[in-house]
Amino acid sequence: MRETERDTRSGTPHTRGNPPASEPGAGGEAGPEGSLTDVEGLLVGHAHRLDDGWLSGTTVVLAPPEGVVAGVDVRGGGPGTRETDALTPGNLVERVHAVVLSGGSAFGLAAADGVVSWLAERERGYPVGPAPHQVVPVVPAAVLFDLGRGGRWTARPDAALGREAARAALAGGTPAEGNVGAGAGAVAGGLKGGVGTASTRLPSGITVAALVAVNPSGPVVDPGTGALWAEPHRVPPARVHAAALRAVEEAGRETERLTPNTLAAPLNTTLAVVATDAALDPARARRLATTAHDGLARAIRPVHLLSDGDTVFGLATGACPLPKDGAARLAETNAVLAAGADVLCRAVVRGVLAAESVRTPGGVFPSHRELYGPREAGRGGPDPTARG
Repeated sequence: MRETERDTRSGTPHTRGNPPASEPGAGGEAGPEGSLTDVEGLLVGHAHRLDDGWLSGTTVVLAPPEGVVAGVDVRGGGPGTRETDALTPGNLVERVHAVVLSGGSAFGLAAADGVVSWLAERERGYPVGPAPHQVVPVVPAAVLFDLGRGGRWTARPDAALGREAARAALAGGTPAEGNVGAGAGAVAGGLKGGVGTASTRLPSGITVAALVAVNPSGPVVDPGTGALWAEPHRVPPARVHAAALRAVEEAGRETERLTPNTLAAPLNTTLAVVATDAALDPARARRLATTAHDGLARAIRPVHLLSDGDTVFGLATGACPLPKDGAARLAETNAVLAAGADVLCRAVVRGVLAAESVRTPGGVFPSHRELYGPREAGRGGPDPTARG
C-alpha cells in the first residue's frame, strides 16, 4: 500500500487508470463521457488536499448562469446540509446556481461560502434588486465525515477550497473519479471510497446522469462472497476474497493503533447529485432525488443508518421537454426516475473501483482494486450465466 501522494491541484485525478465510460441503464445507452457533464450545461470541479495531514476535499457541480431546477432528499440519520429547506417544492426559490459536496463534516459547509462569493462576483444568482450585481447565489450543500483521516483533525475544507473547486468546474472537462474532491477522504465500509460518475441516454434522447462521493458506514461488498452488492454475479475467487477480508481486518487494527480513542464509532455519509436535461418541475426534481436513493440501496448494505447523512440532490436543466400527452408524459417521467436510480448505482461502483489505497498518519484504507484487482465496471444486476 503506497503513501498518500502530494496533490493539491483542482480537479486533478488522484487515481490512475479510471474505469471507462459507464454502461447504460435499462432501456438506454451510455452517454458520450459516462459522466454528470453529459447533461449539457452542468460542469464539475474538484479541489482537495492530500498531504500535510490532509485527506479531504470539495466537489462543486456548477449550473448554467440561469440556474437549474432542483430538489433534494435527505435519508441519513446524521446529515450535514445547507439551504436544503429552500428546495422544498412551493417555496420561493426553484433554481440553484451550484451544488457543493464536501468533506470536513459540519466544518466543510464553509466551502459553500467560497462558492457563493465566487458566483456573486460573476453576478450569478437569484436577483433581489435592479442592478446586475444585486443577486444572491443559491448554493445548497451537503457534507460527509472524513475528519482526521489524513492525520490532522483541523485539516478540512474551507471557503478557499470551495472557490478553488468552482474555478476548476468553470475550466470544464470530464470529471475525475476516485480519490478526488469530496471523495478524497471517503471510506466505504472499510475500503477506500471515492467519487464516481455515470450516465445514460434514454430512447427519447433524454440524458440522466449521476455523481456520487461514496463514504458509507455499510459495506459495498458482500462479506459472504466478495462480490459488490451492485454486481452480485461477479464473484471473485474464494482465496482472493479471504485474503481481502484479512487485509481489511488488519487495516482496521492498524487504524485503531494510529488513532487510539479518536472516534467511538464510524461516522460516514454518501452524497450524490442526479441530474437530467428533462423538463422537470421542483416536485419532480425532488422525486428524482427520492427514487435515486434506490440506487444507493442496491450498492450499499445497509444504507441510511444513524451514522450516515445520506443526501441526494436532483437537478433538471429543462432542455428536453416531456411529451404533452398525459399517458406518454407519465411514462417518460417514470423512465427518467428509474434511470436516476440505475445511474446512481453505477456511479457508486465506479467510485469504489476508481479509488486507490491510502495510508496516512490517520489510518490505513485499502482499495478494492488493490485487494481484488483492477477491472472495469459492468452493468450490474443479476446475471445467472456469469461466473465472475
